[in-house]
Amino acid sequence: MKRRTLDMVFVAGGVILAVLLGVLGLVMKANADFAKDYVKDQLSQQQVNFTAADALSPEEAASSCLVEFAGTPLDSGAKAECYANDYIALHMGESATEAGYPGATYATLGGITRGIRGELTAATEAGQPTEEIQARLDEATALRETMFKGETLRGLLLTSYGFSVFGEKGSQVQTVAFIAALVLLLASLAGLVHFARTPKDKVVHLGHSEPDVSAHDASKDKVLVGTS
Repeated sequence: MKRRTLDMVFVAGGVILAVLLGVLGLVMKANADFAKDYVKDQLSQQQVNFTAADALSPEEAASSCLVEFAGTPLDSGAKAECYANDYIALHMGESATEAGYPGATYATLGGITRGIRGELTAATEAGQPTEEIQARLDEATALRETMFKGETLRGLLLTSYGFSVFGEKGSQVQTVAFIAALVLLLASLAGLVHFARTPKDKVVHLGHSEPDVSAHDASKDKVLVGTS
């Protein structure tokens, strides 16, 4: 095969791959931009702001992200994760502890409220006072409703955070695809330069060449003649 033909094969292949990688980069850029803008728009519509730095409680001030985002609007995936895990979860835990159920969640409070209802039913049937039991039931029920709202909001915010992470990954793929496409284009350009400088009659041999049988036989004949 002529060397110039081989150069053009490599150049064409490099250009095609570069174009495909460029298209992939553009697609991933569009997805990354959509994820970023969508998360920002949806979160901004809620008009939620982080507590100002000077108004943070000691427990809140122990969170580095609450300090970092203090006084700013909740408008990004990173802020959504911080608000869900370091603000809402913190206050949910505090509420459970204050109510006498440390570490309680919406699920665990279901069993607690059922137990208290059982106590209330038994006391009512026995003709015993029920005010204290009813108060505990009301408090546990209110706490469970608070937990339900808090966990629902946390789930929505963390979903937004997860969506933003996909956008960040898309942005990373976009960068790698563009860099790879640029490298291939530069390699193809180098191939064109080599093509232009290569003589038209230069030939390259692909694969293994067959041994020269006639030359081998000739050398064998020489050995036989010498020993005769």
